[in-house]
Amino acid sequence: MIGKWHALVIDCEQPDTAATFYQQLLGMVRVDEDADWITIGDAADRPALAFQRVQRLVRPQWPDADHPQQMHVDVMVGDLDAAEDEVLKLGATNLFAGGESFRVYSDPSGHPFCLVLS
Repeated sequence: MIGKWHALVIDCEQPDTAATFYQQLLGMVRVDEDADWITIGDAADRPALAFQRVQRLVRPQWPDADHPQQMHVDVMVGDLDAAEDEVLKLGATNLFAGGESFRVYSDPSGHPFCLVLS
């Protein structure tokens, strides 16, 4: 092992909006914050999601290879329909893709993520 996973850093134009979305989706808390960078996680010493302000975000357009997804988060859920209702209330957009065991959405910054049936 060379090192330990510290964080997945996600570029976005509004770190507060993106962090709030993922906090509510994953049940995490803010562990570090300033105007251009917010980190959420289970605790300050655990791997985290970080949201970094960029001036101009080129939004992914899944599944368009000319505007690749760049990264995505898979979120395991027990009920796809109930989880879909909740993420849409948080500001997600349904990308109307997936199948019986997963569905694809985008977060408020346009990054795709999947709800995956456990």
